[in-house]
Amino acid sequence: MTTETPPLSEDDALLAKLGYKQELSRSWSGFSNFAISFSIISILAGCFTTFGQAWSNGGPIAITWGWPVISVFILIIGFTMSELVSAYPTSGGIYWWASKLGGPAAGFYTGWLNLIGLIAVTASVAYGAANFVDIFFGLLSKSWAAHYSLQRVFIEFVVILVLAALANIFSSHLLAVVNNISVWWHVAGATLIIVVLIVVPDHHQSVGWVLSERINNSGYDGGANSGVMFWFLVLPLGFLLTQYTITGFDASAHLSEETEAASDAAAKGIWRSILYSAIGGWILLLALLFAVKDQQLVTDGINVGLYGSDVILNQALGKSWHTIVIGISAAGQLFCTTACLTSASRMTFAFSRDGAIPGSKIWSKVSATRVPANAVMFVAVIAGLITLPALIEVNFGTADAPIILPTAFYAVVSVAVIGLYLAFAIPIFLRWKHGDKFEAGAWNNGKKYKWMNLVAVIEIVVICIYFILPLYPSGWPGNAGFAWKFVNYAPLLTGGVILAVTIWWFASARKWFTGPKHTIDEAVIKAFDD
Repeated sequence: MTTETPPLSEDDALLAKLGYKQELSRSWSGFSNFAISFSIISILAGCFTTFGQAWSNGGPIAITWGWPVISVFILIIGFTMSELVSAYPTSGGIYWWASKLGGPAAGFYTGWLNLIGLIAVTASVAYGAANFVDIFFGLLSKSWAAHYSLQRVFIEFVVILVLAALANIFSSHLLAVVNNISVWWHVAGATLIIVVLIVVPDHHQSVGWVLSERINNSGYDGGANSGVMFWFLVLPLGFLLTQYTITGFDASAHLSEETEAASDAAAKGIWRSILYSAIGGWILLLALLFAVKDQQLVTDGINVGLYGSDVILNQALGKSWHTIVIGISAAGQLFCTTACLTSASRMTFAFSRDGAIPGSKIWSKVSATRVPANAVMFVAVIAGLITLPALIEVNFGTADAPIILPTAFYAVVSVAVIGLYLAFAIPIFLRWKHGDKFEAGAWNNGKKYKWMNLVAVIEIVVICIYFILPLYPSGWPGNAGFAWKFVNYAPLLTGGVILAVTIWWFASARKWFTGPKHTIDEAVIKAFDD
């Protein structure tokens, strides 16, 4: 007796056409796909943890005007990537597109940039979450607050990575549920925080101050808040707040093999997560700015290692509301960490499936619950290792008048932005180069790709140049106060990876890496082509 093989679903058929059999559990809805990118962007994370970067580099105008302007550019990047994921909805996402459009070398470099960017995002979000969890405990206990140390925060960081890994290993369906909850937590939590910042404070800044105040607390140009250096060096460094917060939306692509109707749902997941986060984040940041009570105290707090957002909350709110708001933000950051680890592990799984990572056979294994558990652990361990410099206290002042700045944190943030956005730029440019020969999917930009893809690539190149620069004057070799602990190690880590990949490519990889490997019979692929 013979049994007929059930027909492939539309998703499985498209995946088979791209060369892969369905291995991961396709249990994610379109909303869940949107939810993971929205959770990774996390306005409750980036807006709170990197607020000080924008405050010190431009001040309110870096937020009031910088956020919406940079958000428009990021949305354009998102539209170009939505078109790509609609055509090629695979877990490999970014590097798969580059391989398809530009060949093995393009895919190899793109994959490694994307991987280091995703791991750095996971590390930075987990470390930011550890700090806000520590602040939350400190608000509950004076004894806890009095015994703060970098070592304690690092331990909390490791614990958060372990818990996020366990959540990821347990079940793919559980993760979808967690991310769905995360969306509503972010929406409800951000709304509550905005209302609290409007209603509770007894003082609000003027509209004029919020729209026009300029601050230069970077150390550049003697603190001048006008002139060429302010507008073309200091202020752009403040844009790291926006560029870092609204990133990681490629998660919708990496989870496309687990999403129903992926060619449409994953495309919408990318651009919608950017748009809604941009709007919600801007309103949240404006609420923080209006709640500023003493501008100088915020600057002074940042200079001794405090988070600017936390200083504002302490000024504007009583202890109870302050604790609640920090708790909401910390929980949002924990959701974000879990989602970041999910995205990075799927990229690791896909890249390993094609043999591009040492130990690929280990990282490409899928557990009994159809989850890449080994890839999850790989990402968690590497994220912990690249954050070790955060244990080094960086004091720009003296023992009596310390100026403690989170140089390592901002360096990891820069690595995340540079790695991810450079990885995005390669397939976006290649798609533009292909022109009308590109076989578009269900969701596409039509003829608008001709200018959108070029604008996206130019913006990425410009921001990457800025974010490899030293964040402070003392990070420049040759400066009188130069020391290695002040250096922005983003270009060293990112450049080191690129150098290692280049050596590996020419010495070995080009002989055996042919791009994405098919896990389905070639005859099946040819049948779809016919």
